Amino acid sequence: MSLAARKIRLVMQLRQTGVVDTAVLSAIERIPREAFVPEAFQDRAYENITLPIGQGQTLSQPQVVAKMTQALKADRRMKVLEIGTGSGYQAAVLSRLCRRLYTIERYRELLQTAEKRLAELRIHNVTSRVGDGWQGWREQAPFQRIIVTAAATSLPERLIDQLGPGGIMVCPVGAESRVQRLMRITRDDSGNVQEEDLGEVRFVPLVAGLPQQQSRAAGGPHGG
Repeated sequence: MSLAARKIRLVMQLRQTGVVDTAVLSAIERIPREAFVPEAFQDRAYENITLPIGQGQTLSQPQVVAKMTQALKADRRMKVLEIGTGSGYQAAVLSRLCRRLYTIERYRELLQTAEKRLAELRIHNVTSRVGDGWQGWREQAPFQRIIVTAAATSLPERLIDQLGPGGIMVCPVGAESRVQRLMRITRDDSGNVQEEDLGEVRFVPLVAGLPQQQSRAAGGPHGG
């Protein structure tokens, strides 16, 4: 089966799992997932599975990417923050749905590879940097939407503070060794926050700070 046929099959599977937002499905159809998958796993690019990308990190299964993206309810007018660039795949999908995406990754090597992939796909509305995801990107706040692609042990208050009125954050919450829940946080115009549980998920942990060796060399976060 060709990659194109496998992609069509995957999109049909996503529809069957409840992903019905046509803009989200179109974005997933337009982004070549194989461009974000390590060479050893190219033949599995369109299987609904999680794949390793190095540094102990993973590329989420397409169903989870689609579910989180649909829950975010982003549109072309919005400024979005992504915590955890990883391979760059989620960023690429979001780039088709928002005005400007800001994305933070704690591993410089992963970020550099993701930046190269996005440039090769001529995606120009993504701004990236190495940094501590727990801190967000205060200089660019507020954001209309925030998506977190690693599991926080508790709701990250500093990120919630960077949501604008009417903003939505989608974030996995829970310890790595326990059941994690996908939470949608909505901040109303008065600043009140509502929580909605979207079901069980499994993510790598959202780790505070930068890797020790990298932090010594870089002296902290910087523009990417």
